[in-house]
Amino acid sequence: MKKTIAEMLQSASTSAAAEKLIKLFDEDSFVELDKFVGKDKNTAGVISGYGFVDGAVVYAYAQDTSVKSGATDESAALKIKKVYDLALRNGAPVVSILDSKGGDIAEGMKLLAAYGDIAKSSAALSGAVPQIAIVDGVCAGINAMIACMADIVIMTEKSELFMTAPFVADDKTEGAGTAENAAKSGVAAIIAKDGDEAIAKAKKLIAMLPANNLETAGNDYYTENDAVVTEGLKGLDLISAVADKDSVTELYNGFGSAAVTAIGSVNWRTVGFVATNGAEYLSNDDSAKIARFVTLCDAFSIPVVTFVDTKGYEKSSAAELAGSIRNSAKLMQTYASATTAKIAVITGNAYGSAYVSLASTAAGSDFCFAWEDAVIAPVSPEAAVTFLNGAASAEDTAKAAKEYAENEADPFTAASLGYVDRVIEVADTKSAITSAIDVTASKRVLAPAKKHVNFVF
Repeated sequence: MKKTIAEMLQSASTSAAAEKLIKLFDEDSFVELDKFVGKDKNTAGVISGYGFVDGAVVYAYAQDTSVKSGATDESAALKIKKVYDLALRNGAPVVSILDSKGGDIAEGMKLLAAYGDIAKSSAALSGAVPQIAIVDGVCAGINAMIACMADIVIMTEKSELFMTAPFVADDKTEGAGTAENAAKSGVAAIIAKDGDEAIAKAKKLIAMLPANNLETAGNDYYTENDAVVTEGLKGLDLISAVADKDSVTELYNGFGSAAVTAIGSVNWRTVGFVATNGAEYLSNDDSAKIARFVTLCDAFSIPVVTFVDTKGYEKSSAAELAGSIRNSAKLMQTYASATTAKIAVITGNAYGSAYVSLASTAAGSDFCFAWEDAVIAPVSPEAAVTFLNGAASAEDTAKAAKEYAENEADPFTAASLGYVDRVIEVADTKSAITSAIDVTASKRVLAPAKKHVNFVF
């Protein structure tokens, strides 16, 4: 029986997908596009459109499980592609809300072409406008790959994301596809309690990120922080003390425990924060996590502030077999090639390759500051004195290492050689960072003509 326009309007307006989009956008601002696009007189399994989020234009689509369980098909791809094209043309962010068990297999090769259209359009957006994917339900197969192409993936606790369903996989791996597993593997940047919290986190990120790669990121939603930076602060606590009050959103909390990555603001300008003081050494996951985050910041010219306190990279055969060399090289290459403003603050140890990757002005940092008790050296003081003086007793080595750290690897020595721009008191950290962000706001880099960096994979 043929549906009337009124019936189709009512169906669209009462679906769970429509309700999610209404929650995303400012009140009465959502405009649905291609409402009647579908197949066999049925609407497509996706609702798409645009609206305003805190007054800023945003494009979005949500998979509609009330229509063939949200299955992707040719008509759904048509609607999604239009959203991507409009977002690219008008320089506005895209939010995708994903809940589908896969594609409509009945379409055969048309389904594969449909997925290809979506993937190509998403890739065209990458680095031009922010893409946020919210997984609120099942996200399977090629849909999972497309979700991961977004800049930031937010998953609800009970959602699922997988290439092959765990119950049909050869190894029947328990836990595969869960939000917890996606966080541990570095796929999900944020885990939210439910759909409402996921949408709220997406809205906060939209307010922090620029509309596109030609605009400056920042807002006046947050007040100046009256917290005091002290020597004992590390990781997220240190970042939160420097950033504007309540502005910080941590990303990839479940992936790599020795480093923290977060979006926040300083003096109302959006800043990407990295803190490498969660453990003595950076793991394979930490390197990959930081590289991914800095690449995002660089794409949208978001300044990166890096708090450095690490002895270097994890030392073990297992780590090297897991790709530690590859990922540490990726990290170094990412920092060196990023043209956004980069400010390093050495708060503790900065040894060898970790110093070069994260803090060195020679490798690309615009400013390198150091706390007065920082230790900067090619290798650890213990290794240095053993190499220079030969083997000795543990007591003599410890005494010599202390002297080396105080007289040869101290920040004042590095500053005298031009490798540290300023040695600062801990209490002056916030003002030093604010000043550096201000003076690098108009940074411009003329790069040689090329398509892109051939990043270490």
